[in-house]
Amino acid sequence: MSAAKSSGGGFAPLRQPVFAVLWAATVLGNTGSFMRDVASSWLMTDLSAAPAAVAMVQAAGTLPIFLLAIPAGVLSDIIDRRKFLIGIQLLLATVSISLMTLSYMGMLSVSSLIALTFLGGIGAALMGPTWQAIVPELVPRQDVKSAVALNSLGINIARSIGPAAGGLLLAAFGAAMTYGADVASYVLVIAALIWWPRAKDANDTLSEGFFGAFRAGLRYTRASKPLHVVLFRAAIFFAFASAVWALLPLVARQLLGGDASFYGILLGAVGAGAIGGALVMPKLRDHLTSDGLLLCSAIVTAFVMAALALAPPQWLAVVVLLFLGAAWITALTTLNGAAQAILPNWVRGRGLAVYLTVFNGAMTAGSLGWGTIGEVAGIQGALLIGAAGLLVAGLIMHRVKLPSGDTDLVPSNHWPEPLVAEPVAHDRGPVLILIEYHVEKHHRAVFLRSLDELSHERRRDGAYGWGVTEDSADPEKIVEWFMVESWAEHLRQHKRVSQADADLQGKVLAYHSGAEKPVVRHFLTINRPGKALD
Repeated sequence: MSAAKSSGGGFAPLRQPVFAVLWAATVLGNTGSFMRDVASSWLMTDLSAAPAAVAMVQAAGTLPIFLLAIPAGVLSDIIDRRKFLIGIQLLLATVSISLMTLSYMGMLSVSSLIALTFLGGIGAALMGPTWQAIVPELVPRQDVKSAVALNSLGINIARSIGPAAGGLLLAAFGAAMTYGADVASYVLVIAALIWWPRAKDANDTLSEGFFGAFRAGLRYTRASKPLHVVLFRAAIFFAFASAVWALLPLVARQLLGGDASFYGILLGAVGAGAIGGALVMPKLRDHLTSDGLLLCSAIVTAFVMAALALAPPQWLAVVVLLFLGAAWITALTTLNGAAQAILPNWVRGRGLAVYLTVFNGAMTAGSLGWGTIGEVAGIQGALLIGAAGLLVAGLIMHRVKLPSGDTDLVPSNHWPEPLVAEPVAHDRGPVLILIEYHVEKHHRAVFLRSLDELSHERRRDGAYGWGVTEDSADPEKIVEWFMVESWAEHLRQHKRVSQADADLQGKVLAYHSGAEKPVVRHFLTINRPGKALD
């Protein structure tokens, strides 16, 4: 699908008052979150110098996202998003208030720090898909891509300011004051969400329940081969690259001899490098493919890990981490953009939630693994092993090409309404759909190959079973069948078929002979299951 051009350049979304207010509030909120993370990571080095314990903080923050991203993506599609976001902000504020109180009273322990970090990760897991899902509500359709880019820019502005400010607050006033600043940031975000004059969700007779939407998202993920490629590339990259994030607090303290403020400066350098990388990325795309950008990110990240392992002077470490920031934002944007480009609107939130699950799962497993390796091989050894692994993996994965994402995913709405003798209850099912083709013998092989390709589209859009049969009395009469769990899900399937899917179906129909179109029949179960489906 060719996207409409922005109405006024990359900063056009900021002309929308609601988007501008929420964007500014988000920058402040993320700044506070980065300040909190700096305090937590540094406090852990005071409580325990073991690499595995320090890496546990990173793991505790990312594990909930791995576990909850998909349910969060489903929730973002079926409940009031503004109220949901306000509730999440209240949860995060409670976590920071608890950290502030325990730190002030000198009662913060390794277990309580990890537990509260885990609760904060739950809030982040619930917020991520929902925050992405509200963007189309805030700006005109032609400005959605610019709004997404501005959100990424805002995160990296916060990344460049928050860690440095957190490190300075931590060094000057202690952890309690740093956590208090994070609490204040949540107050601002909640106020902006309350102010947001969001229209009520329209009633939709085909709206999905939680478990039905959950199953639909998983079916799509299982059937989408392009999404499999993106998830595989992301898992490999982040599993190796997570080494630098898991061990950076110990690098700053033990290898580079820095204090809390220096650790904040290192993280600020990563954020500043990410901003620079985001600004030059459009020019890089003129010369490199998505696969080329991801390979360059792997090479640069591996170089940074190897350089840090050599314990360079502090000033040089800051410079090196500027390159890490640029490489990191390039990888994130490339992989996220590839996922966005292949997901249709109806499943975009759930598909992105699956991507976030893989991303954070790789980061969590990587953090735990690199912490364990650091215990055995030392910090320098772990960094060098990670650098070598990332370089080799980057070169191998370069042969597994990312999807181009140039297919037209706009709904085609070309399926006619199914014929019914009387109204059918939405929860009735399962539903069996039969499509009868007449294919001449010399077209049979190529027809079946095209039909097999079409089977992935059927499964992505709602079918849980698919097959093809032939008439024993007339082998040229071929019947395609697929099953959908309910009548409502089949009606949703009608709305999900994209223009690209319509082109694929047209390719299949080209081998159908005869003046009449293929006959389509719908069969409803008589002995309906006792439990209604969503």
